[in-house]
Amino acid sequence: MAVTEQPRGPRLGSWLYDKLFHNYVWRSVFRSGYPDTPRNQMLAIATNVFLHLHPTRLHKTHVKITHTYCLGGITFFFFLALTVTGVMLMFYYVPGVDRAYSDIAALETNVRFGMLMRNLHRWMAHGMVITVFLHMMRVFYTGAYKPPREFNWVVGVILLVLTLLLSFTGYLLPWDQLAIWAVTVGTNMIGSAPLLGGETRYFLIGGFEVGDAALIRFYTLHVIGLPLLAAIFMAVHFWRVRRDGGLARPL
Repeated sequence: MAVTEQPRGPRLGSWLYDKLFHNYVWRSVFRSGYPDTPRNQMLAIATNVFLHLHPTRLHKTHVKITHTYCLGGITFFFFLALTVTGVMLMFYYVPGVDRAYSDIAALETNVRFGMLMRNLHRWMAHGMVITVFLHMMRVFYTGAYKPPREFNWVVGVILLVLTLLLSFTGYLLPWDQLAIWAVTVGTNMIGSAPLLGGETRYFLIGGFEVGDAALIRFYTLHVIGLPLLAAIFMAVHFWRVRRDGGLARPL
């Protein structure tokens, strides 16, 4: 009967290190080895909390930057950057007719990097409108709206409308003459619509003229209501890209 010799001395330390880190702890936390088969490669992506958001396989046309010009990704980046800069601006802004303009003026002169934050927020908002429009043009001219992606095209149209509404509601917040009269003209155009035009205008501005009620309503829509709706529809939009077979490609 053979007797197994137990490791002693320095060999005991190396034996414990091998058992703990090479067999148990290490393999339970980190992957070892390169997935060399298609099945293992798909499992490595599907079982990873970060990588599973991406498809396991890509067509060769999807790797080219000229296929989509990354317009959807750039738009999403603008949305995230606008969220960050918008939260920073909220620390120095009070949505009241007696405080709004003076807060914006103080933000540009008294707050360190305040003008930078405001200009970043402003120009990235313009950039988001442009990239959304270009993204939809690319989808239309490449036929990526056709079945089975017609539902995602409708979601994209809703996101375009939400982007324009975000820009429109943010236009009033500085409370200068340009903002007041621009929103006055815009809401008057809404009020001239048939059927529910007048009721819609009254609901948006909270009265018969642009004032304190309009400012607080536009502020609430701009920082809470519309961003939440945009985030929900963006999640649906990204999910449908995966469900519809990935990006559209030439026949």
